[in-house]
Amino acid sequence: MKGANVLLTHTLACVFALLQLSEAFLTRTAVQLPRPQFSCQRGSATVSEVETLTISPITSLDGTVTLPGSKSLSNRCLLLAALSEGKTRVDNLLESDDIRYMLEALDTLQVPVERHSADSVTVTGQAGPINSPTPDQVCELFLGNAGTAMRPLAAALCMGHGKFMLDGVPRMRER
Repeated sequence: MKGANVLLTHTLACVFALLQLSEAFLTRTAVQLPRPQFSCQRGSATVSEVETLTISPITSLDGTVTLPGSKSLSNRCLLLAALSEGKTRVDNLLESDDIRYMLEALDTLQVPVERHSADSVTVTGQAGPINSPTPDQVCELFLGNAGTAMRPLAAALCMGHGKFMLDGVPRMRER
């Protein structure tokens, strides 16, 4: 039982540290994290030592994140790239119907997508909400049975101007 308590304590400390790091990133303030507590037995007394690690605020991030192919992650990356400012290269897209439907929807919405290969694209973001390319008409988007495209795209299009109709196969309409 002692080992389980130590593991639980260590896990909670890690979660607490991650929460503090997240807060430091969001608020751009420095944060002090306690380093693990070390204790040793010297004679009949126990000596403990606690140190702190100061983490300075992060002002920007730049780099590459490689994640395994996933319908959910691929479609979220595509949608976030479409909403962001500038060009975003997305590699390791999962090849699936869900991803194809999202890419077709972005094409219909006239969001520029440059296809490099089956699993790599560059999306030119709209720097904000995605508006209908035909403001006086309903912009129809067919998403098959792609729930990973339907749900986030429906939410994102609520921020834009225009009329949108998202449709899918009969099974999608039931969902």
